[in-house]
Amino acid sequence: MKALIVTHGGVGAPTDMTEGPERAAEEGAKLLSQGKGALEAAIAAAVVLEDDPRTNAGTGSRICIDGKTVEMDAALMTSDGRMGAVAAIRDVKNPILVARGVMDTPHVTLAGEGATAFARFLGFPPYDPTTPAAREFLKKGFERVRAGTVLPHNRAWLDFAKRYPVLPPEGGCDTIGAVARDATGAFAAANSTGGGAMKMVGRVGDSPHFGAGLWAGPAGAVATTGIGEHIIRKLVAKETYDRLAAGATAQEAAEFGVTLLPKEIPLGIVVAARDGHGAATNGTLPIGVRIVE
Repeated sequence: MKALIVTHGGVGAPTDMTEGPERAAEEGAKLLSQGKGALEAAIAAAVVLEDDPRTNAGTGSRICIDGKTVEMDAALMTSDGRMGAVAAIRDVKNPILVARGVMDTPHVTLAGEGATAFARFLGFPPYDPTTPAAREFLKKGFERVRAGTVLPHNRAWLDFAKRYPVLPPEGGCDTIGAVARDATGAFAAANSTGGGAMKMVGRVGDSPHFGAGLWAGPAGAVATTGIGEHIIRKLVAKETYDRLAAGATAQEAAEFGVTLLPKEIPLGIVVAARDGHGAATNGTLPIGVRIVE
């Protein structure tokens, strides 16, 4: 069986960002060509995207509504049922590597201060992922609040159903991710994100929610990108995987998954399966694909 990897730079990301996911896919493909597993390939691809300051993951992650805090989420899952995730982790360069460390503990998810402390235990040094672009992104968001385009930070802010039909400030991107299949037919999915634009401190999105942001099993691997609250409510990744397991092709499953949310809610899905790969979105979704011959 040929190995393959599919990466994405987040729904809403401009198409001229395709170089990033392509480079990430190439990095993952190198490992697959060396006989490495799907998990290793997905992690390597995610690290490339986390290190790309243009993405909303790792370096470049969005700043919370308090104007200073950066909290990130990341997760990994393999087709043999291994899971590892971090939520609301701070001050690390590559949350996906910390999520990999969680896989080797008795736990599935570590959050907040505990996740950051675990990163230090693993030897990851303190790192500020904030970038000038992220500060500018937040500034534009506040400008939209003052203009009345989005809700201010008050009780109404908690009503995500009212807030989220309004898209984030222009030029944004969402969760990055990768799905891979290795030569043995094993699958893995990886997600990493800096969270929603102008999110409240402590907010956790879909990325570390298994079944929502990602899922992997014998039939394939799925990773999603979009507005987390809606993705969680519909368990988009698991619903997409179940369609795949029922006999749909990778592309059919991805296209089905996108229909689970209204068209005005940004959503993107990438899939790796036994029949190949698929990707679908109701917006823009820069992707990279590599098939290892």
